[in-house]
Amino acid sequence: MQKYFNCEKVQYEGPESKNPLAFKHYNPEELVDGKSMKEHLRFAGAYWHTMRNALADPFGAGTAQTPWDDGSNSIENALKRVDVFFEFLEIMGMEYYCWHDRDIAPELNDLAASNKALDAVVAKLKEKQAETGVKLLWGTACLFSHPRYAHGGATSPDLNAFTYAAAQVKKAMECTKELDGLGYTFWGGREGYASLLNTNMKRELDHLAAFLHMAVDHAKKIGFEGPFYIEPKPREPSTHQYDSDAAACLNFLREYGLMDKFRLNIETNHATLAGHTMEHELTVAANAGMLGSIDANRGDPLIGWDTDQFPTDIYGTTQVMMVVLGMGGFKTGGLNFDAKRRRESHDPLDLIHAHIGGMDTFARGLKIAHAIREDGRLADFVQKRYSSFDSELGKKIESGACSFDELEKLALNGGEPTLTSGRQEMLENLINEFI
Repeated sequence: MQKYFNCEKVQYEGPESKNPLAFKHYNPEELVDGKSMKEHLRFAGAYWHTMRNALADPFGAGTAQTPWDDGSNSIENALKRVDVFFEFLEIMGMEYYCWHDRDIAPELNDLAASNKALDAVVAKLKEKQAETGVKLLWGTACLFSHPRYAHGGATSPDLNAFTYAAAQVKKAMECTKELDGLGYTFWGGREGYASLLNTNMKRELDHLAAFLHMAVDHAKKIGFEGPFYIEPKPREPSTHQYDSDAAACLNFLREYGLMDKFRLNIETNHATLAGHTMEHELTVAANAGMLGSIDANRGDPLIGWDTDQFPTDIYGTTQVMMVVLGMGGFKTGGLNFDAKRRRESHDPLDLIHAHIGGMDTFARGLKIAHAIREDGRLADFVQKRYSSFDSELGKKIESGACSFDELEKLALNGGEPTLTSGRQEMLENLINEFI
């Protein structure tokens, strides 16, 4: 089989190495807190960016060099990409991957033809998984690119578009099950609105809930036991998307009785577009026991759209891994690189450089987060900051057994509260000790 990446399998050479095609910090078998790095991080390749992103932007056509791709919308071309993708995964030492249905297989002239094309590619993917041991982290259906989804899929005001979306998700779920996928993701790229003048928000949300309940029912029917993920994003392309941030998603899931089957897949760039930090979004999800998986990327603070850049900020990956370690690690999800090279980095080898950087950055974040937790000073400070609630009165309040009347009597006799410092700057200095 022809090799398309001018690169051998990337190896760990340590922080002193000057080899740009070697890991400096990601050592897959190195133990951190009793587990190997590869178990902690569960890196996954994103098929859509790695194999299908042409590196276009709003002002110019794509620049990506893809010598394996003849540019056709044929099944043969799609099957060829599978071999190239698994070559890439082998070079990077990645044990997981993710896909959208319309990225792995072409959308053809009707749904039946598209399903047949998808079946052919899924059969090839299954062969490659058996050959390599690579696992599917999650699959999803693309309900946002085709013109039929201009008004959304599960929230479209057009019943025919809703019906088509349901059929497409049904097939994508079945393909995920066929590939022993560990989860299935719903990303509502157009599940929102551009204007409330023409939108019945309540009805659209009811339709979205009905759609997701049908997905839960179908999962039971076909024996798919993995979790469903919802991936929050506030806007772009829609003015407002219903899955705008972690809190909005959790509120929706609670309101419509969907908490048991669903978890959240949090993305860094989406968090920042929502006006939050990634640490905030992860903490909201983890506090609810709903953090399932993570899209590993970053955004550009100077650009107001989803730039999907590779993660290179060690401070950021440390914050991510503090939350992940705090919840006991991933159960089914992992870190998938929903990230693309810059338009100027068009050579196939740039894919390798980009992923090396992302994997090394997360490896450093993992080691630093573990060291901070082992040190204990940060956790000890936070515990002491709330220690007044460890009193009998505090316990009574937290258990819901206290009243305003009781607290008023205490406040009238207790005088003005004396506050202790939050010591934010000291704690920031503490984190920098480890970074």
